[in-house]
Order: sequence, then C-alpha cells, then structure tokens
Amino acid sequence: MRGAELLSDGFGRISEEVHAAVEGLTGEQLGERLDPGANSIAWLVWHLSRVQDDHIADAAGEEQVWTGSGWAERLGLPFPDGATGYGMSAAEVGRVRVSAPEPLLGYFDAVQERSLAYVSGLSDADLDRVVDENWSPPVTLGVRLVSVLGDCHQHAGQAAFVRGVLERR
Repeated sequence: MRGAELLSDGFGRISEEVHAAVEGLTGEQLGERLDPGANSIAWLVWHLSRVQDDHIADAAGEEQVWTGSGWAERLGLPFPDGATGYGMSAAEVGRVRVSAPEPLLGYFDAVQERSLAYVSGLSDADLDRVVDENWSPPVTLGVRLVSVLGDCHQHAGQAAFVRGVLERR
C-alpha cells in the first residue's frame, strides 16, 4: 500500500464518523452542550472541517473551501473568515449554531472531497516535503497529514459521544 492509499483510507473514514454523529439531529441538538464549557456537535464538526480545510489548502497551495466556495457566507457564523475554532472561548463555542445538519454536512463533505482528491494524488516522495519550518524538527507533509487525521478522528469521536449522551437523556 502506498502512502496516498493509506491517507485516502484514513480521510475516508472521517466521513463515516461525522455523518453518523450528525445525520438525523435537529439544529437544537447539534448546538446542545453537555455543560456550559463543553463543545457541541456543531462546533466539533465545524472545527474539524475548518482545520482540515485550512491545512489541506495550505499544503496544496489553494484557497480554502470555506471562502473559495462560499461556505463562510452559507453557514453565517459570527467569526472572521480565518477562524478555525482553535483557542476559542466557551462563549465563542456557543455561537456555533446551525438550523439543520445539511449546511454543516455540506461544508464538511466539500472539504472531504477536496482532501481526498489531494491526498490520492500524492507520491511517497511528496510526503517528505517540509511544510512548516517553525518546529524542531521541521514538519513534513506526511506528519502534517497524520496530525490532521488524528485531530479529525478525535473530534468526530467526541461528536459521537455527545450524540450518545443526548440520545440517552
């Protein structure tokens, strides 16, 4: 198995997890928090989508789906276009609200489509390219993509957990 095939499989599995956590819920359920400091399903999915979009766009040298395909306007969240959710306060997390699953999943699916297209075209040599010199050792594309995968799977799992708690209430 080549690196691109492994990455494609890993990124593809995010979609299964996210859709299982989101589909069939109301906007109210998507925005519900288990306590005032907790993340909602809407925030978790928006954040994992934003981080994936940001990092893949940077690696590919392309504009983010968020701004380039009009998702920032469609979701209408009260943040600057560059916000990804990183470092947000509990109050900011609470402002991530959607009326239904469709726009949230629409953005996520658009990011996934672009990410899968990008990673499927990578060679093993591409994964050794340094993409961030601000760390010691510098971060390669392969390391960055594995980091994105881990973050996305972790947040998708958190969204599934929140859904499970909400459904048992």
